[in-house]
Parts: sequence; C-alpha cells; structure tokens
Amino acid sequence: MILITGGAGFIGSNLNAALAEAGHEVAIVDWLGEAGKWRNLAAYPPAQILMPDALEHFLASDPPLKMVFHLGAISATTATDGDLVWMTNVELPMMLWNWCAAHQVRLVYASSAATYGDGSAGFDDDIDALATLKPRNLYGWSKHAFDLRVAKIIRTGGARPPQWAGLKFFNVYGPNEYHKGSMISVVKIKWDDIQSGRAPKLFRSIEPGLADGQQIRDFIWVGDVVDVMLWLLASPGVNGLFNLGTGNGRSYQHLAEAVCRAAQVPERVEFIDMPSSLRAGYQSFTQANMDRLRAAGYDGQFTILEEGIRRYVVDYLESSDPYR
Repeated sequence: MILITGGAGFIGSNLNAALAEAGHEVAIVDWLGEAGKWRNLAAYPPAQILMPDALEHFLASDPPLKMVFHLGAISATTATDGDLVWMTNVELPMMLWNWCAAHQVRLVYASSAATYGDGSAGFDDDIDALATLKPRNLYGWSKHAFDLRVAKIIRTGGARPPQWAGLKFFNVYGPNEYHKGSMISVVKIKWDDIQSGRAPKLFRSIEPGLADGQQIRDFIWVGDVVDVMLWLLASPGVNGLFNLGTGNGRSYQHLAEAVCRAAQVPERVEFIDMPSSLRAGYQSFTQANMDRLRAAGYDGQFTILEEGIRRYVVDYLESSDPYR
C-alpha cells in the first residue's frame, strides 16, 4: 500500500489517480471538508481515507506501507498562525521521517520554491546551499526549516528512510485545484476572468526597472509533477532534495496571453496594483535549476506552458467534468 498525505488535495489527488491507474492500492490522509474535495477522488476512490488526527494511531498499527508521499501541508503563502504552521509543516513531517526510518519505508515529501525567497541567493537545490536562503513568508520559512532538519540528519549520519526525496515544487497548475480558494493557480484565475467577460488581470510590477507583466515564474503542469513522483517510486536508489519546475521561467504576460488563446478570445491584459498585503512576500522571479534531478537520472520532458494551458482549458475547464 502507498500512503499519500494531502491525498484529496490538488497534487495528491492527481498522484492518487495515476497510482490507481497503475494498479497500486492507495491510502489517503486528508480532510474532505465541505469545499467539494471529494470530487478530486470521485473517479479513483482510494482503499482508505484517514482523518489527519488518526494518522499516528494508523502508523502505530505497523501498516504494510511501500512508500509515503507526504504532500499535506498548510500551503497558503499568506498564512499567519505560526504555531499551527510549525506543527503541520515541520513537526508532522519530522514524525513521518522518523517513522519511515524506523520501519524502513521510503519517503517523498513536498518542499517548495517559496524557500528561495526573492531568488537573490539563486535556485540551487543542493542541501549544502540551504544556509544561504531567506524565505519571505511563514509558509516558505516552515518548508525551509524542515529541509534544514533533513540536511542536518544527512550530514551527521542520522537515521533516515531507505529512500528519501524532498521536492521543491514551483508553480503547479492543472485539474483538481478548484477547492484552493485564493491559492488557486494563476492559470485558473485568468480563465475565470475571461469567463466573466473581463480581460485577464495582472499585477503591476513592484520591482524598479521591471515592466508590468514581466514578472517570471516557473509554471509546471501537474501531470509532469506526478511523472517525477512515479519515477521516484520506480527508482528506489535516488535520494536527495530536488527542484521540481521546468527550468524555463515564463512571464505572467505570456501566461495570460496563452490562456486567451486557449479560450479563443482576443489577447488582452489589464494591469492592476498589487495589494499591500502581498508585497512583502512577493517573488518577482523564480526559475528552477533542474541539473540535479537530471543528473539523478530523470529524463522525462516537461510540458511547455502553452501546451499545458491548452490541455487544462480544453480537456478540463471547458469539459462537463473538469476533474482528473
């Protein structure tokens, strides 16, 4: 059995679908809540759904797990409850790390590109480069804190799972993200603008010398993220902390225009001021350095932004069933 924490969420439910299609038995740890997250699992009901507060009791029963994908987290970049974020994003994965080490179960966990802060220290995913990073929000800091814990364990020869991998997710988009509210992908937000008869809105630049709409992000199709996790499942000898983007940053203007083309409307963009609440933690540039994942043996191709957006819009957002 494979365990996915956060398995009813965006990335987790896409992974659940792919594992189910490959014939794996999956158990999920998540709250279904009232935001329609159950629909993310409707086509591929897992063998078991555990409430998060039942996880420790479940693990105490010594379940026969092949691998744990720890994707559950408080992932809002606007989160402010430091105690809750620390318990969820640092202490919980530490508990899973220790359990997997003790029971010889493989572990893949979600880190984040938010650990890179404003990007001024670069996007080097080597664990020896972690000390130079300065995350700009609570979420990014919590993910960074856990990466630092892992790095210390590796350097000092501490107990570790038989396989471990941390994935620094960049800007993931695709189906099953509809419950995420304000944290939904920019692709979906621009499509919603168009469906409301408006031009897609983009924030004006807050960086001196950077033109409006030219803020850069490394946008990655969720199917590519899942492919990397399936590769890790099939590659038990691969260990390490890895960026997971495309390695090719694209501007928000390019993204908005691609959504317009996919929706078959004129390519037009409206610029608006960025809310003051977002400015302190805003990243104007992200681009994954993918050298270490490639060196580890991953040779899959990443979907170009225009094709990913076309697929998302045509195959899902304009479909009668937008779920994976």
